[in-house]
Amino acid sequence: MFNKKDSVFREGVDTLVGSNTIFTGNIESDGTVRIDGKVRGDVRVEGDIYVGEKAVVTGSLAAANVNLAGTVEGNITSKGILKILSTAKLYGDIKVNSFVADEGALFQGKCSMLEPTEAEKANEKAVLKKNYKKSSVLDDVFEEKEKNNSMKAE
Repeated sequence: MFNKKDSVFREGVDTLVGSNTIFTGNIESDGTVRIDGKVRGDVRVEGDIYVGEKAVVTGSLAAANVNLAGTVEGNITSKGILKILSTAKLYGDIKVNSFVADEGALFQGKCSMLEPTEAEKANEKAVLKKNYKKSSVLDDVFEEKEKNNSMKAE
């Protein structure tokens, strides 16, 4: 029933709270959640959270990335980016790595920027090192300079 073709679904939305739905309780997921209805409770996911334009969430959100077009009355923690669209209303504090707010969006609360973890710093250094190409001309200059210094020392 579940084969490699079915895994494509994981790239989209795993859980949907429909526009005619009122959900009371906490939501936890390893995937991505889209909310178009009303949620009274906390939402914690490993993937992303999308809050639709007519959605109302009363509770905290925690995810990799959060895209907000509706109303949230609670705190938001995003390891990645928090995007607040022009139709969004956010009443609560945020802890984010990156923050984007469109003109017309409402945000009432405190903003704290997250410090990158040691793993993220190491990964960033590895990417920079991988993309860096040292010039062979510079190698030749340094080798010759070292030879000259060693000859002077003898």
